[in-house]
Formats: sequence, C-alpha cells, structure tokens
Amino acid sequence: MLIALLALPPGTWAWVWYTARQDDRDPTDAIVVLGASQYNGVPSPIFEARLQHARSLYESGVAPVIVTVGGKQPADNFTEAASGRNWLVQVGVPADQVIAVEEGRDTLQSIQAVAEVFEANEWETATLVSDPWHSLRSERMAEDNGIDAGTSPSRSGPAVIERRTQLWYITRETVSLWYYWIFNDSSDISVDAA
Repeated sequence: MLIALLALPPGTWAWVWYTARQDDRDPTDAIVVLGASQYNGVPSPIFEARLQHARSLYESGVAPVIVTVGGKQPADNFTEAASGRNWLVQVGVPADQVIAVEEGRDTLQSIQAVAEVFEANEWETATLVSDPWHSLRSERMAEDNGIDAGTSPSRSGPAVIERRTQLWYITRETVSLWYYWIFNDSSDISVDAA
C-alpha cells in the first residue's frame, strides 16, 4: 500500500508528460482555445501561440467552429475570449465561425461555461487547445462536464521553450490535477501565462 501511494505522484507526473506529447486531430464539433493573459485586447505570447495553433487546426478541417474562452480581471477592458476571437477574425477566420465564451477565471470555470455552449448547440466533441502541460487536466475537466475531448496542444510560445520551464509546468499541473481530483476545484497555483 505504501509503495502504491509513493508511486502515485511520479505516475501522475508521467501521465501529464505523456498526454502533453499527444496531438489528437480527429474531427470534432468545435476547437476550444483556453484563454491566457491579454493586454488591452492584445493576446499575450502564450495566448497567441494557442490561437495560431487553433487557426491551423481550423484550416486543416479539424472542426467547423473555434470557441475562445476566458473572462477578465477587474480592471481589464477586454476578456480573454473576446481578444482571442478578435485576433482570429483579424487573421482570416470567418467571424461567424468563432464564438467567444467570455466567462471563467480559471480552467474549471471556463470549461463549465463552454459545456453550456456545447449543450445549447448539441455538440458533443471538442479539440482542446492549450499548452502541452495543461492538456491532461483540461481534458479531464471537459470529460467531467460532458464533453468528449481530445487535446492538440500548441508547440510554440514561451511555455514550451526552456526545459526548466517545461519541468515547472509539468510539476505544477501534476499538483493541480491532484487538487482537482480531491477538491473538485481549480487550484490557485499562479503561473505567469504571458
């Protein structure tokens, strides 16, 4: 029993690492881009990398719609979802093919808001776009909210450049995943998602 308990954290860490390396491009009802920081309507480098990847998936025919998601901080003029939607439209994705879900201050709140949109549109499947290390936790949350989700993470941007950064994100996501499993909530471990 003790050996099994001691094996759980490194086993979860390996599962986060393994899922981060997967790239599911099966056709789905919608591509969901999880939000990150935005600066007065301009997506941060991490968010822009996610949006670029979503556009590539859209152009490859993975899904007919892109859903951007994320609320805003109290003093912000734009939500993450709106800044993401605006960016996608500016780079040529048809406006009627992008839906902004302007709710959620963390992954769980965002996924719950997206689940309502999926239910209203009678959608069942999603391709989640985030950073590689965020894939497993966001996929588990989506599944728990009734969305059959696969992940296709962004492979560019600040979150994937340095090995030290990668190790920090994998460890952070391992802790956050366990927090979610135990408390059914998002952890408040802060990450500079610039």
